Amino acid sequence: MSLARLLSTPVLGYLIVKGQYDWALGLFAASAVTDLLDGFIARTFDMKSVLGTILDPMADKALMATLTVSLGMAGVIPVPLAGLIIGRDVGLVISSFVIRYKSLPPPKTFARFWDFSLPSAEVRPTTISKINTALQLLFMGAALSATSIPLVTSLWATWHIPAQWVVATTTVWSGLSYVFSKDAVRYLQPPPEDGKRPSSNEHEQKS
Repeated sequence: MSLARLLSTPVLGYLIVKGQYDWALGLFAASAVTDLLDGFIARTFDMKSVLGTILDPMADKALMATLTVSLGMAGVIPVPLAGLIIGRDVGLVISSFVIRYKSLPPPKTFARFWDFSLPSAEVRPTTISKINTALQLLFMGAALSATSIPLVTSLWATWHIPAQWVVATTTVWSGLSYVFSKDAVRYLQPPPEDGKRPSSNEHEQKS
């Protein structure tokens, strides 16, 4: 199901950019239902897999990025807000690469960098980041629904400005939380201070 959501994401973006909002809303709803169903099945029947743990967050990120860019291009949401959301995500990706490189034991090679059997550090979502993700998804869903559902359109006309400010504020806040929170990054092993691998003599002395 995660793979299906991932593959349907470009189609969703295309429909939004082309103004096919009814079809886009239907596809978005289908993606949301399959995401919930996928999670329910995995928890109920203990069917979690390594591939699923990779594809599921990848599909979620792809969906959010596609919604943000396509809705911004279509003029459904403000471009500055779309840029802020994408900018924060790009910043987090770059930061994760830097953390991975700094915490990777030597030798720091390209192959070892992408070898995730060599865990070095993990980035944990902060509480405000989880809240922000939920608010962003709710905001995007409401903005898309407002293009097709009259009742939502009426409510959106009244509340879209406050909603934009809430999402913008939590987006900035969540980005800063990764910088100032001590629990956001957990090193699985202390990063070497001198960039050198301990010698065999050092190992013997420690033992």
